[in-house]
Amino acid sequence: MEDDLSPLFKALSHPIRRRILDILKDSPSTTGELNDHFPEVSRYAIMKHLTALEEGGLVLSRKKGKYRVNFLNAVPLQEMHNRWVGKYMEPAAKSILNLKALAEITGGDTKMKPSVQSKEFQIEQETIINASRTEVFKALTEKVESWWEFRLAPEGKTSSLKLDPVPGGQFLEKWEEKAGAVWGTVYYVNAPKEIRIQGHLGMHGAVNSAYTYRLSEEGGVTTLQLSHTASGLIEEEWENSHRKGWEYLLGTLLKKYVEENK
Repeated sequence: MEDDLSPLFKALSHPIRRRILDILKDSPSTTGELNDHFPEVSRYAIMKHLTALEEGGLVLSRKKGKYRVNFLNAVPLQEMHNRWVGKYMEPAAKSILNLKALAEITGGDTKMKPSVQSKEFQIEQETIINASRTEVFKALTEKVESWWEFRLAPEGKTSSLKLDPVPGGQFLEKWEEKAGAVWGTVYYVNAPKEIRIQGHLGMHGAVNSAYTYRLSEEGGVTTLQLSHTASGLIEEEWENSHRKGWEYLLGTLLKKYVEENK
């Protein structure tokens, strides 16, 4: 466990790397854009810092045209928090935090806010799970009810979740015979390697949202890659709340469920 955390602690040890994470928290950036924040530092040095952050799992790079765009991946920070802080938290405090996250990701206040504007966001995250790809894919789909904590059901209603992993299948929440909500619709499946889903994920209004799970396995360990894109009338806090929600869902709940039940 300590060896697994060494690249993470190394990545966080330099102030420029911590500043890079602060910048990426606000918005994904190309290497050139990051370099503009540090006029006294060479591009080569910034690339070396990015390499250290990638080795620590804190930055993911994706090709976009002729550029490579760098994204914050805060899942390792969530795992470190769980290791060093989370287990010492009082259950009541943890419940309050979970309730806050739930309210944020489901839009507890459904009134439109002045911050609504046409924009887009892209979230890229990776989670390492000590289980086979088949086990992780099954948990993501057929066993989603066992770990997906968030709900769209009205207060006081008990609901159930089901995800049918076939093209056209629905990620459906039901709380009465004729009442429920669709979290998403499956539009591509290549089990157990990939599944793509379109769905608002708690957002409302004129929003186009889609997310993809990609799974790769090496030595019995699975890397789960999440890509979530959304565009339309996006409220200001939605990107940050969804990033935190995914970190909690995949980096904490799913990982714990799979590793304890494999």
